[in-house]
Amino acid sequence: MKLWRRFTSSPWRFATLLVVVAVAWVGGLFWFVHQIPHKVADTTTRTDAIVVLTGGSERLDTGLKLLRENLAKKLFISGVYHGVDMAELLRLSQQEPEKLNCCITLGYDAEDTVGNARETVAWMVENGFHSLRIVTANYHIPRGLLEFRRSLPEVMLIPNPVFPTQVRLDTWWRWPGTARLVISEYNKYLAATLRNLLPGLSFVET
Repeated sequence: MKLWRRFTSSPWRFATLLVVVAVAWVGGLFWFVHQIPHKVADTTTRTDAIVVLTGGSERLDTGLKLLRENLAKKLFISGVYHGVDMAELLRLSQQEPEKLNCCITLGYDAEDTVGNARETVAWMVENGFHSLRIVTANYHIPRGLLEFRRSLPEVMLIPNPVFPTQVRLDTWWRWPGTARLVISEYNKYLAATLRNLLPGLSFVET
């Protein structure tokens, strides 16, 4: 508090503080983009389970493909809209229900990444699983891993990113849509990091 008053008591000091914060934020942004995977690093390790964090058709298709390839015993789809059932999901993905229905569980409670981690934890504990492959968009992998490592510290986690075609990361600053997405995800990552470092803080995720 005293340090804050010292900086805010002088316009020059306050301006300096703002510049330092801005430079740190921009540097962190470029670091964050560098953490976004451009490929699936591990395509062969078999896990007890796969979790798909809903939010795009590529994620569900990838999760079902991994299950068919026997990279896990079970598939958990987290954050499914209420009213959507297994048959509808498989129909939308053009899969045959009789082949996959036995191995898939739907989670309806999650509304954000924190909720994804919480309902996946409950399902993992219920089934006694100890390893998990996480399927989500590549730009969501850093924050997804952060939340899942916090909730499942003893579980082996393997990221399995998917790569939305409309997200252009190589020159992301040239594409307004990608730039907005990356900046939004970076800010959410910062909020998640602060929440993990300072559990007493509360942030609303969207």
